[in-house]
Amino acid sequence: MKAYVYEDGQLALKNMPEPEVGVEEVLVSLRVAGLNRRDLHIPNRIGEGKEALILGSDGAGVIEAVGTNVEHVTVGEEVIINPALRWNENSDAPPETFDILGMPDDGTLAEKIVIAADQVEKKPAHLSWEEAGVLALSSLTGYRALFTKGQIKKGNTVFIPGAGSGVATYIIQFAKAAGARVIVTSRSEAKRDQALKIGADLAIDTASDWHEELQDETVDLVIDSVGRATFNRSLEVLKHGGRMVVFGATTEDTVEVNIREFFYGQYQLFGSTMGSREELKALLAFMEKHQIHPVVGHTFKLDEINEAFEFLRENKQFGKIAIQI
Repeated sequence: MKAYVYEDGQLALKNMPEPEVGVEEVLVSLRVAGLNRRDLHIPNRIGEGKEALILGSDGAGVIEAVGTNVEHVTVGEEVIINPALRWNENSDAPPETFDILGMPDDGTLAEKIVIAADQVEKKPAHLSWEEAGVLALSSLTGYRALFTKGQIKKGNTVFIPGAGSGVATYIIQFAKAAGARVIVTSRSEAKRDQALKIGADLAIDTASDWHEELQDETVDLVIDSVGRATFNRSLEVLKHGGRMVVFGATTEDTVEVNIREFFYGQYQLFGSTMGSREELKALLAFMEKHQIHPVVGHTFKLDEINEAFEFLRENKQFGKIAIQI
């Protein structure tokens, strides 16, 4: 089967042996996979590894075979892959056994994948293959950040620096469906316009004076994934006693904080990563109830995977990048 792998310090599309299904596993013939920024950083994290590792965390396809102990999944069923491995019940933090699909386990940028039967969920009927294939990682990250950690409520205002990321496009739609006001930032006028089209109430230039732009707003919740470049700027516009949820750091990881201003402001700071199977089921029901669709900004074929990676690396996308298998 064709697969996109990292091997001997190189990324390449190559032929790999077809995986064999185990006792409590399923074999999924993938239709679409999704790219995530995480995929860009895996080569740096594992170094000059010699064994081929199939990249990719998101995917959707059709069950081709099931293991002998699998009863709740049937051949021919359309499913999405849950990339949050071995995290079943909602908890304050993931269990020690938690990993994200795509490292160290082989991922979804391949024609087929074998995975534990509990790691697949029924594909929502209202979604296309492209939408389903890019769904789980970003939507689950956004859902946990917004609802589990952020505790968003109807009438609240949420502020999201960086409107174009896949997670941000989910948070915008989730927050609007929950009755919240949504404010986003982007350096790109086109991305600001697109954010408004999918539900954002206000979109401001990242380079603007946020404090001045938002002087008439009361920001109850900030959800930040940028890191050092926006962390303190976000705190400045958050109301005293407000919540800030951080799930990523696309700029530098280390942030300096004026701790006196922080404790005088009585701010609440939460870290968040991915989410549990319980949360994934809840978000799928939420998306079906509100007929929410993932934003698929661009679609590439598997043979065009290098072009897709470069597109993501240059941050050209708004929403998700789908890979047709």
